[in-house]
Order: sequence, then C-alpha cells, then structure tokens
Amino acid sequence: MPLKAHLIEFRNRLMVSAAAIVLGAIVAWIIYPTVYEQLTLPFTEYKRANPDSVVTLNFGNATSAFTTQLGLSLFTGVILASPIWVWQIWAFILPGLTKREKRMSIGVFATALPLFLGGCYFAYVTLPKALLILFGFTPDDDKSSNIQQASDYFTFITRFILAFGLAWLLPVFLVGLCAIGVLSGKTLKKSWRVAILLIFIASAVITPTPDPFTMFLLAGPLCLLYFIALGVCLLIDRRRVEAGEEPDWSDLPDDQASPLR
Repeated sequence: MPLKAHLIEFRNRLMVSAAAIVLGAIVAWIIYPTVYEQLTLPFTEYKRANPDSVVTLNFGNATSAFTTQLGLSLFTGVILASPIWVWQIWAFILPGLTKREKRMSIGVFATALPLFLGGCYFAYVTLPKALLILFGFTPDDDKSSNIQQASDYFTFITRFILAFGLAWLLPVFLVGLCAIGVLSGKTLKKSWRVAILLIFIASAVITPTPDPFTMFLLAGPLCLLYFIALGVCLLIDRRRVEAGEEPDWSDLPDDQASPLR
C-alpha cells in the first residue's frame, strides 16, 4: 500500500474513533446527573457520617458548571468508546504483521481492553473509600471546612481513574515483550524484588495524591498482576524450549559453562 493510502486509512480510522468518542460523550451528557451523583458519592457519604462537617464542592464562576459537565462527558465518552478506538488502532496495525504476530496481537487486544476497563472500574469502586479517609483529616470544629473547587476535584477523579486503567496494562506489556523475545520469565523471576520496589515508586508518582492509602490501592493489584504475568512468561519459556526455539542452556546461570556438542 502506498504512503497516500496509509494516510487515508489513518484519517478514516481516526475519524471513526473521534465519532465514537463524540457519541459516547453525547450519551454521557444525557446521563450526566447519574455520573455526577456517582462521582460525588464520597461527599454524600461523608456528610451522612459527619453532619456537622462542611465538605462540599464550589463552582467558582458562571461557566464552571458547564465546563465541568462538558469535561466529564468527554472523559466518560472516551471510556465508553474505548472498545471502538482500541479496535481501530489494532486494525490499522494488523495488515503489516506476520501470521505469528497477528495471533499474538489478538491475544494482546483480548486482554488489554478488559484490563484497562477493569482498572478503571477498580479505581471507581475504591475511590469513595480513599476520599472518605482523606476527608477524615479535616478538623471537626466550627472553624474548619473542606470546600473544594469543582474543577480541581473532577480533575483529580479523572486522573485517578485513568492512572489505574493504564497501570493495569502492565502484564500485557510484560507478556508481549516475553513473546517477542525481549524479556524472559527467568529474568522477571530473578528481578521480582526490584520490580516490586519500582511498582511502589511508580504508584507513589502516578497517584494524584501523596497519601499512602491510594498508593497501596494501586500498588497492591499491580504486584498481583506482575506475578500473574511472571507465571505466563515462565510458561512461554517452557513451551519455547520444548519446541526447540530456545537452546537447552538458556536457563543456566551466567557463571556456569554450557554443555558442548
């Protein structure tokens, strides 16, 4: 396919993805009261448990409510349309892959989308508990209140959910690198301690708040996903050796001599 045809196909798939996001945003705009109610649930629960505390959202200017609704609708539209735009990305790359790479890419697509949506859902479920703990640090007296700007609050919410969704793609990248021979299960097994340390450091950086609770909410599932990916990579290594695609000395220590033939 010539370059012009590639560019035309890229444009068409980009337009399909954009149209899907716009349609998702329209749906989100229609159900915005439900979305708003669910995302502000921590305020409701905290007020119910602490009726004397002042914890509320503030729309600081005349356009703040409109821009908040527009931003949340687009954010929800991106998530609702994720099966379509992820498929468009995969379908654009697919023709240039070999038969073996196509089989691998199907597995990547089949696991990446559920993991992304699962991470977003996990963040959505755990978010009220995290915010209830954070709101609990507000002094319970007549002189203190926790009045937040709506734009800052919803920016925190969207980043929190997206951070979890993207972070849960970790096993997909690890297994993909193992499948193409860049990594091995043996390497992942040897460096699991370093990997756990890096996961906790990355979780502290990715999460939009500095509290340890949200860091553990992200790092805990990532550690579990890392060990699941490790098991899959070890299985790939074993099958590669059984198929004769990897030498029988590949699992020997670096300081041990390999057998001569």
